[in-house]
Amino acid sequence: MTEERAIKRCLTVCLAQSFRFSALREKLLETTRAQLFRNALIIDYKTGYAIVFAYGVMVCWNLNLDDRRSLHELLLDYAVKPDDEPQEDNFSYEVGCEQDRFQHDHIELQSADVKVLLALSHAMAQSIKLAAFEGHAIDTIRATAHLPQSLAREGTIKLNRKAMAKIRGKLFLTKSDIILNYDLLDTPEFFWEHPEYQGIYSMAANYLEIQPRTDVLSKKLETIHELLEMLADEQKHQHSSTLEWIIIWLIAVEIVMSVLDKLF
Repeated sequence: MTEERAIKRCLTVCLAQSFRFSALREKLLETTRAQLFRNALIIDYKTGYAIVFAYGVMVCWNLNLDDRRSLHELLLDYAVKPDDEPQEDNFSYEVGCEQDRFQHDHIELQSADVKVLLALSHAMAQSIKLAAFEGHAIDTIRATAHLPQSLAREGTIKLNRKAMAKIRGKLFLTKSDIILNYDLLDTPEFFWEHPEYQGIYSMAANYLEIQPRTDVLSKKLETIHELLEMLADEQKHQHSSTLEWIIIWLIAVEIVMSVLDKLF
């Protein structure tokens, strides 16, 4: 194997919900050899590249451990809601191949042009962000799975209004966080200006199954929406039930007072 065809490593990490991108952009443009492509910053290191996306993801191409750690620490200073356990994807790649191909977590590239790496990085960053969305949705559904079970078993959810409101808030936050960032899973705007690189992006997106996973995520969001509606109905039922009991007690008090008035 020649030096040109040596196997190299690519690491994708979702560090946070997002970065304070304006401040981060200024910092990186001042202190590193970086260039900006819409919501992505490409940093040129001696051994490879790091590509940082505004939505909290970095993709490292053939970077040594020291450079990765240094960049990681810098990015955390600009992170919004950093993840306690960042998700990672690892790939291998080689350059100088006969055709561009992505299989078995290994990438074969004809060229290591920075825009080729950026096109691939868009798909990898979307995949790891989608994995974070999937994790949040699954955790939320699991944490609230006892509610429909309780309703089916006992016909009611034994929670006070405050506790129920907190759960509804958690469900809504998960759903809104994903919905508001759903456009991250669309074809990136980079390809409007550089359509010649969309083919390699599509190759990676198909391999990483971004569209099927997005469809499954939509179904998970529907489940969260149904849980929200169920809790809203139960909360209305509890409120109506409380009002009914208040009315019943008021009528009972009025009857007792009428009886006492006639007796005495």
